[in-house]
Amino acid sequence: MGGASNQVHSARMQQLTEGRKSGFRGLTSASAFLLTSLSITCIGSLLYGTDQGVLSNLLTGENFASKFPNVYTDPVLKGWVVSVLQLGAWLGALINGPLAERISRKYSLTVAAFLFTLGSALCGGAQDITYLFAGRIIAGIAVGQISHVVPLYLAEISPPEFRGALVSCHQLGITAGIMISYWMCYGTSFIGGQACNADAQAQFGGSTFNPYTDVPAGGCTGQKPLAWRLPLILQTVPSAILMVASYWLPFSPRWLMSQGRESEARAVISKIRGLPEDNAIVETEWLEIKAAVIFDERTAAELHPGKRGLVLGLAKVGMLFTNKGLFKRLLMGCVLMVFQQFTGINAIIYYAPTIFGSLGLNSSTTSLLATGVLGVVDFLFTFPAIMFSDRWGRKAFLMSGAAGMALSHFIVAGIIGHYAGNFNVPGGAAAGWAGVIFIYVFGASFAWSWGPIAWLLASEIFSPGHRSQAVSIIISCNYMMNFVVGQVTPNMLAQLKFGTYIFFGAFCILMFVWVWILVPETRYKSLEEMDIVFGDNSGAVDQERMREILAEIGLDQGPEQLQELENAKTVKEHIENKV
Repeated sequence: MGGASNQVHSARMQQLTEGRKSGFRGLTSASAFLLTSLSITCIGSLLYGTDQGVLSNLLTGENFASKFPNVYTDPVLKGWVVSVLQLGAWLGALINGPLAERISRKYSLTVAAFLFTLGSALCGGAQDITYLFAGRIIAGIAVGQISHVVPLYLAEISPPEFRGALVSCHQLGITAGIMISYWMCYGTSFIGGQACNADAQAQFGGSTFNPYTDVPAGGCTGQKPLAWRLPLILQTVPSAILMVASYWLPFSPRWLMSQGRESEARAVISKIRGLPEDNAIVETEWLEIKAAVIFDERTAAELHPGKRGLVLGLAKVGMLFTNKGLFKRLLMGCVLMVFQQFTGINAIIYYAPTIFGSLGLNSSTTSLLATGVLGVVDFLFTFPAIMFSDRWGRKAFLMSGAAGMALSHFIVAGIIGHYAGNFNVPGGAAAGWAGVIFIYVFGASFAWSWGPIAWLLASEIFSPGHRSQAVSIIISCNYMMNFVVGQVTPNMLAQLKFGTYIFFGAFCILMFVWVWILVPETRYKSLEEMDIVFGDNSGAVDQERMREILAEIGLDQGPEQLQELENAKTVKEHIENKV
């Protein structure tokens, strides 16, 4: 959009919303309708988190090992079982771009919930490794859809005053899911005892158990199959709830406007804001969205005359790579997601029991217990992003998080490198626990920064006409890198040992510099203002087109007209607009 024209209606909304609560305070005083929609949508985030945390903990169980000895003993195959979900998620993210445009954001979430239920049921009832792979791929497609549509949808239904807080709830849902899965796996690991042989002592996460020689004739007499099947099956409960509850979610007002359903879009904005449909704030937001949609349609018609439907959609995807301004944003989003994965977060989430074992925690319960505490830390430290990302800005969180993670990686590398797995020497146990603490510091640093803020930035930096397709590509990059990390981590931990942490720490330093120099600040900007932030579409033709559109829909009022509008409001309306 044209920068000069955008500043006109930006000033109008700023004047109308002056004095209203922003950030976390704005979220806590949001309408019940918006908070209910947020709660339902974040069930999807919860599913993503549980699926990340469940399997990594189950892989070290002895009953699971007796059922799948090849997975338990082969680090390459183990890496594939963990990371094949990411391939499915990569495909799901790409599919969901056009799907969310075609059937709406909310119905694509319904489809994802159905697929997740099916995939989890296949894994929970797995009779051989084929079931595991099929279930992981299907659930992965669902996870890719969820991670595309949840932050996209939350960004589109959120008022700009507290969009950072609201979209950060996606990461809160993920960390809640990881936390729940860790403790669920810890609890179910005791079903029948933690040893496969009822007469033996389990060394959970250790190397003493051999599934080819230590399983009693006829199968495990101790730990039961429910120890690993139950957590997988329980994942189907929230996914089934989401599948049903998504029916009551509102359509995204920006999607409704793009479908020509203007009156419905106004009604949704009214319910989200908790204000009457004829309120000036509702009217202005509705007109801003309308102007952005008209601008995108006219620009597409000029650049791609005669193209409709799928052909036009493909042409818009092509513009992401051929238009310099759009490609700049697409590249920034993809680099953001590559960096998010190369913080090493999923290496730690997927292989946490193994990592804690490398720090000397190899008792039957200690590794899992430490992993459960990591889930709590990640969950609690997501709250700072929700509370302050709108106040302090996106860049401050990204840079502080990168610094905290780099420091943690280097300290853990030093501890593991110095003791080389022998923590029985004097001071070794204390050093091992110090390493555990800095794994927690790492988790906390990620939870307040690159976890929520990366999803937030990816979902907010594009204009409506390209947002779904662009976010689809960006999220697919996330999962391709997630797949790579899941594949290489077992071998890195086995071969590089402490070098694994130096590798990820170096990436964290690079991330700090990249954000400092190249990432713009987006807080308090509406989604329709992102072209200004990135300096795009500022040519004379685009500015003139936007001026014409603003004049057509009555959104070309300057400060004088806005003051007249304020003076004309009734006392009742004035009170309603105060929060």
